[in-house]
Amino acid sequence: MPDFCARNASGEICIEATTVNPTRNAKGELVPPPALDTDEQMRAFQKHYMPIRYAGPLTAKLAKKYWEKENVQGRPLIFAIQDFHAPMSMMMSRTALPIYLYGTNWDWSWDKEGKLVITPTKMETHVWGTKEIQSGFFSLPESENISAVISNASATISKFNRIGLIAGFGSKRVRLVRKGTAANPDENSEKPLEFVHEVNSPDYKESWIEGMDVFHNPNAKYPLDPRLFPGAAHHLLRKDGQLESRIPQWQPFASITQIFPMESADPK
Repeated sequence: MPDFCARNASGEICIEATTVNPTRNAKGELVPPPALDTDEQMRAFQKHYMPIRYAGPLTAKLAKKYWEKENVQGRPLIFAIQDFHAPMSMMMSRTALPIYLYGTNWDWSWDKEGKLVITPTKMETHVWGTKEIQSGFFSLPESENISAVISNASATISKFNRIGLIAGFGSKRVRLVRKGTAANPDENSEKPLEFVHEVNSPDYKESWIEGMDVFHNPNAKYPLDPRLFPGAAHHLLRKDGQLESRIPQWQPFASITQIFPMESADPK
């Protein structure tokens, strides 16, 4: 059985959640993640290492055939995945998920007029050491039964801390500072926005769904209605290989939340 089913005025869905976990060797010892000191190492991490890490739990869930369960039949089935394979790994692994799901890498360059050009390139496999897997989760046999894959790099214990503080819980002597990257509204920029937000500020706002990415399966037997996830970023693969992203006005990609104890509570 999937973890839970839900419904609203737009329809019903079923969700099964999974995680990318730390790697252990034959002795049960933790295997450290690869070094990310150079641009080349980062590209290999996003194009090969992380797709392989995402593939493990996703294909394991696919093999469970949850869509055959009576309470799932005829409803969109969604896999939710979070990357916890290393401390702060979600700060760097978001880019790798669509690469694996759609079997496509998107490179950027500038044309003669200085306009940003995105070029999609199909990927057949991902290779890391002796490990090699097929790319394109949404192209695997029976993957048409999965309507979408969702992930949210902001959905960690830090979100509970931030929203709890907003709601008035906890000590007034705690100061939270959130730093990270977010979607850039400048369509001609290849870089995300960088931000620093004071969570204690009366102007700070955050919803539970903020930061969620919904990657729609172009081959889904039961396509997911985006209205089931209002406030999320929805990504759809076009026939030309480009990824169409329908992003909210504010969409954080990844962040860290620093906790500072204050000597006294703010008198306000």
